[in-house]
Amino acid sequence: MIQTTYLILCIAGTILPYSQFVPFLVKHGLNLQLFFEQLFVNRISNFFAMDLIVSSLVLWAFVFWEGSRLGMKSLWIYVASNLLVGVSLGLPLFLLMRQRKLETSDRASVNL
Repeated sequence: MIQTTYLILCIAGTILPYSQFVPFLVKHGLNLQLFFEQLFVNRISNFFAMDLIVSSLVLWAFVFWEGSRLGMKSLWIYVASNLLVGVSLGLPLFLLMRQRKLETSDRASVNL
């Protein structure tokens, strides 16, 4: 059940942000100057931008520490998903794969 929830959150975490980003790309192309101007246009958008930056850094630390502790491979994928979409994909994707790893480890230890 928890894996299904994480999977649904991965899908929503990709579709919802891109539903806002794709129209920007269509209209302006990959105009990074305009992107950052609009991202930091007022105090409320600054608030969300700063929250996103800190949340991303926390995610990266969590991915590398927890992923290394559990012996997960290809940890860069979760950082890349964070950079390409956002925390809204990176976190539930990591949690999904972490849960799979935990369940696999649990099954292996029961069989010993």
